[in-house]
Amino acid sequence: MSRQSAGKKGTVRRILHYIGNYRRSLLASLALSVITVASGLYIPKLSGEVVDHLLGPGAVDYPAVFDTCLRIAVSAVVLAVTQWLVSVLNNRMTWGVVERLRKDAFERIEHLPLKYLDSHPSGDIISRVVADVDTFADGLLMGFTQFFTGVCTILGTFFFMLSVNGWITLIVVGLTPLSFLSAFLISRATARMFAEQARVRGEQTGFIEEKISAQRVISAFGREEQEIRTFGEMNERLRRCSQKATFYSSLTNPTTRFINSLVYMGIGVGGAFFALRGVITVGKLAAFLSYASQYTKPFNEISGVVTELQNAIACAARIFELIDAEPEVPDDADAAEPGSYAGEILFDRVDFSYQKDRKLIEDLNLAVAPGQRIAIVGPTGSGKTTLVNLLMRFYDVDAGEIRIDGTPIRKLKRSALRDGFGMVLQDTWLKTGTIRDNIAMGLRGDTDIDARVREVAQTCHVDGFVRRMPEGYDTIVSDETDNLSQGERQLLCIARVMASDPEMLILDEATSSIDTRTELKIQDAFEKLMKGKTSFIVAHRLSTIRNADRILVMKDGHVIEQGSHEELIAAGGFYKTLYRSQFAGETL
Repeated sequence: MSRQSAGKKGTVRRILHYIGNYRRSLLASLALSVITVASGLYIPKLSGEVVDHLLGPGAVDYPAVFDTCLRIAVSAVVLAVTQWLVSVLNNRMTWGVVERLRKDAFERIEHLPLKYLDSHPSGDIISRVVADVDTFADGLLMGFTQFFTGVCTILGTFFFMLSVNGWITLIVVGLTPLSFLSAFLISRATARMFAEQARVRGEQTGFIEEKISAQRVISAFGREEQEIRTFGEMNERLRRCSQKATFYSSLTNPTTRFINSLVYMGIGVGGAFFALRGVITVGKLAAFLSYASQYTKPFNEISGVVTELQNAIACAARIFELIDAEPEVPDDADAAEPGSYAGEILFDRVDFSYQKDRKLIEDLNLAVAPGQRIAIVGPTGSGKTTLVNLLMRFYDVDAGEIRIDGTPIRKLKRSALRDGFGMVLQDTWLKTGTIRDNIAMGLRGDTDIDARVREVAQTCHVDGFVRRMPEGYDTIVSDETDNLSQGERQLLCIARVMASDPEMLILDEATSSIDTRTELKIQDAFEKLMKGKTSFIVAHRLSTIRNADRILVMKDGHVIEQGSHEELIAAGGFYKTLYRSQFAGETL
């Protein structure tokens, strides 16, 4: 068995597992489908009887005609009601499966390690959760709606035709395998085409998402034409594979219709021959022709369903790839959950690299006493932010150990570890909600939220620009809105951390988007915030870290120098070179 075939079977089993949660609805749908088909197939039989009761002028059996018409009316009502119930059940099952699938996918996203999100375009992940799930839902609904009734119709019409005339039934059955064969060959060819279509569509979604978020940068560098050309090439690839998939899948309907016409012709000719010989009545022949039409129609529907299911299975495989992605290593069963931290931190012979063949941090040793203020400086790519990622356990170390208050961070629950830190990054993030909601995001317990929010806002110089807004603290903001400048966004992020009042702080270029005048005020706020707290300050502007208790100078993943500002300047090493590059001509 090929890997592709095994993967397809595994995907189908997974889909059936999700459907299995709706066994009662599924069985009810199947039972109602049988009733629907039986009611629909009973009507042609009754119609044939009506024709046979019309013996000729003056020879019409009116009581039998009226009785048969009444039975036709009852059958039509039963058909309509059961069709409606089947539609309700199938929609409920489909969207229940889709709801569960999306929930599982989102839950997995929430528990994926940062390295997965760093290595996969966000647009592709969005495409899997939104577009691929929608396509899967369309195929699944069509399968529920048409596949069951189609199979029941084929079996039902076969037995009804057999009860009318076995010889003509043989003509129908003899030509039936051609429909199966054509549908099988076409669906087999389209399966890989739909898989390629889903892959390219995800790639395109990722590209669009990236370019929309970077539109200002693209415009600033005049890259519009180049990006349009790149998108055009990608769009052309999607057009070609989509066109192929659609073309080949569209062959199914005309092919099966042609075969169905051959079946109908065979019945007409054979039935007329039997009618002339008196083997079959005209009414039964009319009913048989109706059955033949109903018998061949499901083959068109089922072949279309098979094509859609190929597309749905391809999309489901992409969704399951996301759901099956390796989650974060779970916390140990006996992981500790401290209520508070003193703030003593130790890096003991730590090794780490994002790529195994490319070393970054090697044999890092660092001891930080409670309440110390540690600044981390160095050129781009030296490992400053990586140090923060390891400390927050966004990534796990390859070797060595990081301990907080003597406890290895692997022995702490991640939620408890991260509750002990307040983190302000260079890249701001605001959730969709009010300014009050964004500042109060980290608050816990019975805190007076409004009072705490206003207190922190005044300390962080947020209160001034918020009060100038028409809706004040109830102003709706998000990562996409333009009602705040980048500096104001960063002030809100700083206020968010201050409101939660953590025991340890990480400031990664926390004032990079703030003007110099406001930065001086924020530094004063930080002085109050960092008092008595272990703090890590990642900075490029060396003027902001002169008062740090200790400055770590990193290069190529190693701490090459450490000490106070004065000590490092006196040592005349790499730090002095960095400082002079920013403050040439100033007194050291």
